[in-house]
Amino acid sequence: MTAFHHSFDRTVLREYDIRGIVGQTLQPEDAFAIGRCFGSIVSRAGGTKVAVGYDGRLSSPDLEPQLVAGLRACGLEVIRIGLVATPMLYFASYHFGADGAVMVTGSHNPPDYNGFKMMLGKKPFFGAQIQEIGRMAAEGDVVPVSTEGSDHKVEVAEPYVARVMQDYDGGDRKLKVVWDPGNGSGADITKLLTAKLPGEHYVINGDVDGSFPNHHPDPTVAKNLEQLIAEVEKEGADLGIAFDGDADRIGVVDGEGNILFGDQLLVVLARDVLKSKPGGTIIADVKASQVLFDEIAKAGGTPLMWKTGHSLIKAKMAETGSPLAGEMSGHIFFADKWYGFDDAPYSAIRLLGIIARSSETLGQMRAALPQVINTPELRFDCPEERKFVVVDEVKARLAASGAKVQAVDGVRVLTEDGWWLLRASNTQAVLVARCEATSEAGLERLKAGLVEQLTASGLAAPDFSGENAGH
Repeated sequence: MTAFHHSFDRTVLREYDIRGIVGQTLQPEDAFAIGRCFGSIVSRAGGTKVAVGYDGRLSSPDLEPQLVAGLRACGLEVIRIGLVATPMLYFASYHFGADGAVMVTGSHNPPDYNGFKMMLGKKPFFGAQIQEIGRMAAEGDVVPVSTEGSDHKVEVAEPYVARVMQDYDGGDRKLKVVWDPGNGSGADITKLLTAKLPGEHYVINGDVDGSFPNHHPDPTVAKNLEQLIAEVEKEGADLGIAFDGDADRIGVVDGEGNILFGDQLLVVLARDVLKSKPGGTIIADVKASQVLFDEIAKAGGTPLMWKTGHSLIKAKMAETGSPLAGEMSGHIFFADKWYGFDDAPYSAIRLLGIIARSSETLGQMRAALPQVINTPELRFDCPEERKFVVVDEVKARLAASGAKVQAVDGVRVLTEDGWWLLRASNTQAVLVARCEATSEAGLERLKAGLVEQLTASGLAAPDFSGENAGH
């Protein structure tokens, strides 16, 4: 066998996954190299079996065979589960007893992107581990194999749906629900699940189409939920549920067409979980509202603020024994009855159970939460080499001024008005900011505090023109 060496474009090896623009920064030979290096890691850890799935992007059917070939070159058995939502791959890893798993997916990125998410054993594979793949490829540090591995195709939709439905606890109450999988790889499973649920279910954008003809598949952006909100209104539905491109993130709107942000959704889910897990640790990322942490404590839980990033949250859940966690981005992680990975269809089923058992509507649950005023998530460009430095500069100035700061991930500054956050993105050359207050005047003071710190580090103020998200 010829010696193996490969170099990746420097931009594709990210914190949580490998991701790039197909034909520019990401090529089919990269997929082979990922299989060859990740497969070597699995093999050296004593593993023999890897599960592989791919999303509905136009480039995914070209990348998946190359990935499989790389894994086979390590002598591994490859379980190919086909075109699926990312959580179905995670489920398959448990269901079929795999030693690792790789999903070919561009998640919620534009159509010309694609990438790879990985699990090693039952744990997320991220950070330094992803950088290690780059080193192994460059140095040709892979396992020598005398016998090529094998691959076979298996069906996972039926066992996945059966296992998800096992945890639906809403009885026979008939809800009216509109679903929008956004033409992503969660489309087919959405139709299979809704066929099993009581009530009336309407699926829009329910055909897998990697060109995403109707809207971008990112449910955290309000514009992408406009079609869902219109359908909820038209059908007089109890709620609407949206998924991102690979269905590991969820977006929700209530019967009045109001968006429930990730932290508001987590309040509803946490109250229910804490009934059977009193005192349980519920984890949310640093971008979440203070209302969430207060409501978790009020419901008898132990709130824990943690770093943004699905891999980081999953690792923290395992460490703390947390039954539930979530991010503002719509990643919801159930370890209560489930496996601890982010799974939008499963989270939807648990939410429907809560609503079906409640005397309140989802809209009433949302309206009863303490009202605060906050900015949307503000993302603004900052050179890669400056983004972490700027946060450190701000941190040092705040420390010198005696400000009250939480430094779990970037800086979250607490004042009498509320809080503001500044952190560096792990995946892009941007800084991320957010402000939350109990009054409009307080919000303006928080914004001014943020702008003052950015100016001191030579950066322009972010665009605050996006509508304030009152919640």
